[in-house]
Amino acid sequence: MGSYGPSIEEQLIDDAIHARLHFFSKTPCGRENDVPFFVADTKKIVQQHQRWRNALPNIHPFYAVKCNPDPKLLQLLADMDVNFDCASLAEIEQVLDMGIDPSRIIFAHPCKAPSALDIAARRGVRWTTFDNSDELDKILKISPGLELLLRIYVQDHTAKVALGEKFGAPIEIARTLLEYARELGLKIVGVSFHIGMVLFPCIVVSSFWLQFNKRMVPRSGASDPNAFVTAVQHAKCVFDDAKSLGFDMQILDIGGGFEDTNFETMAYSLREEIARQFTSPVTLIAEPGRFYASGFYTMVCQVIARRTQKDTTTKQPDMLYLNDGLYGCFSMKWSEDKIFVPTLVELRGTSTPAPREWKPHRYSIWGPTCDSIDCISKEVVMDQEMMIGDWLRFQDMGAYTISAASRFNGFPNSYEIIYLG
Repeated sequence: MGSYGPSIEEQLIDDAIHARLHFFSKTPCGRENDVPFFVADTKKIVQQHQRWRNALPNIHPFYAVKCNPDPKLLQLLADMDVNFDCASLAEIEQVLDMGIDPSRIIFAHPCKAPSALDIAARRGVRWTTFDNSDELDKILKISPGLELLLRIYVQDHTAKVALGEKFGAPIEIARTLLEYARELGLKIVGVSFHIGMVLFPCIVVSSFWLQFNKRMVPRSGASDPNAFVTAVQHAKCVFDDAKSLGFDMQILDIGGGFEDTNFETMAYSLREEIARQFTSPVTLIAEPGRFYASGFYTMVCQVIARRTQKDTTTKQPDMLYLNDGLYGCFSMKWSEDKIFVPTLVELRGTSTPAPREWKPHRYSIWGPTCDSIDCISKEVVMDQEMMIGDWLRFQDMGAYTISAASRFNGFPNSYEIIYLG
């Protein structure tokens, strides 16, 4: 029979958490207790990269630095021959300062500041994206030697985060842009696209149910394979138009939008469609972010306050307030309606545990700021009563967490990270 016990990696994470909490226990009111911390599992990144190589062996990943710019994560990826998708000058400079060759960077932002465009080109970055004629005029004036990828918009009605609302040229005007680029004498080398993120419906789940059903919990950001198929078909149309105009396109950038839950299924559909549409050799690249980074971090937050609902007629859940929230590392709650389900960290070696009710309790979970939208979860069911001073663990917190954290209301946005491996 199978065992539900923790894996070696989970045990190491648990040991690191308890070592940190033991340190905190020496100064119960210390300021360091007010800041959440992370445990980073480097083996998770290696495992994800192996999954990528198995499922998409002919597509070279350019990791989206914006997802999580942790220097140790970037170095680990670089050592595994992963390249980098940078969307700002600061990201480009961070990668270059690591000693990474500029040929391993794509400046994947269709609308760039003139200074960023100039400095990136002078530092040796050769690929960038565009989606409009004004950007072509700017490139001609500042850095005409860049090799360009036309970013197209692919309609996806199921996407929760519709990236095409901001970037991507409609397929109907792609040829017009190519004609204008030819008139300007610019070099177009490929096509890029980026699928938005799709969400499953939200439901209330319990923390103890989660322990035995991790793969069944709905998660944000699961990509729709059909959207990738449509995107590849549209990209092939642009390749054909470019060839008729005299361009020699060699690069297809399939962007990001990759998620754990259906990655292999999506990869199969993607491989099959690329093989159908592109019979001649083409360089295939992608811009995965959360696929690599999400499982890298486990986050641990403290319950700093609690509010029990005395009015039993409304049947509202009791309220827990944590030392981090939407303005910190939980911003994907409002941007993608991500579901966050914590588990209680069971303290070791406590001779006299705090008295609590050992039965399921309903809670809403809130961040520390004075803003009323700072709600992490409207309702979760914990398998026991939560107390002030408890520590809660959140898994899969490596993507768009620290990189999106602010200092709103004076709360810090720097966090302790404990690295394993």
